[in-house]
Amino acid sequence: MTDEETQVYRDLMRLKPDGWTANAWAVNAGVSRTVWSDMRRHGNPSRRTLQKLLSAAGSSLAEFEALRITDRPGGPVPDGGASLADARGGGWRPAPLPPLPLVASALAGGWGGPDGEIELTELRLGEIVDQLPRPASLAGDGGAFALTIVGDSMWPRFRPGRRVAVSPKAPVAIGDDVVVSLAGENSGRTAALIKELVRRTASYVELRQFNPEATFRVDAREVSAIHKVMGELF
Repeated sequence: MTDEETQVYRDLMRLKPDGWTANAWAVNAGVSRTVWSDMRRHGNPSRRTLQKLLSAAGSSLAEFEALRITDRPGGPVPDGGASLADARGGGWRPAPLPPLPLVASALAGGWGGPDGEIELTELRLGEIVDQLPRPASLAGDGGAFALTIVGDSMWPRFRPGRRVAVSPKAPVAIGDDVVVSLAGENSGRTAALIKELVRRTASYVELRQFNPEATFRVDAREVSAIHKVMGELF
């Protein structure tokens, strides 16, 4: 920390989610990464910017501003027009994150036919079988969910029975593990391919599974959504 840093910048940096850089926090909050240099020098961020940053960290503006009452002796200290509290007292903690719903999953035969080697998973998005602790990285992703790996087509990357977090909000890149939901949902049940993304074009999605080893294409018209697998939950 330097003498040039404003108090509001120091207060916010104390709440930076573990495992995130400041830039990653800004990206996950949907604000410009330049917000930190502006805030460090001038303070006085907009209310909307603060709300986005705090929401991504699993907190709220109301809770953050309450620090000036509970943690700063003598009341709030002005700082470039902002009057946010100093977290140095250590008595404040962000609100607990909401749990991550674990949706039901089951084997659904093979893609392209019951005897196909490309393993399909059935997701029952309306059937929540458990509530799991939400990783801080998914604090701002209200649509995130977890599922249980039920087949061995992605072994050794994913072991059957392991639970993984899935984010509809996170950007998807080549090489990511993804959940590709196929068109034709039936009574809340969706057929999905849990694979590695190899290529994505306007006309098709190319995927890879490990066991048995196969790389294949799915017509874009058959795809209803592609979500990123964020990793295993332990």
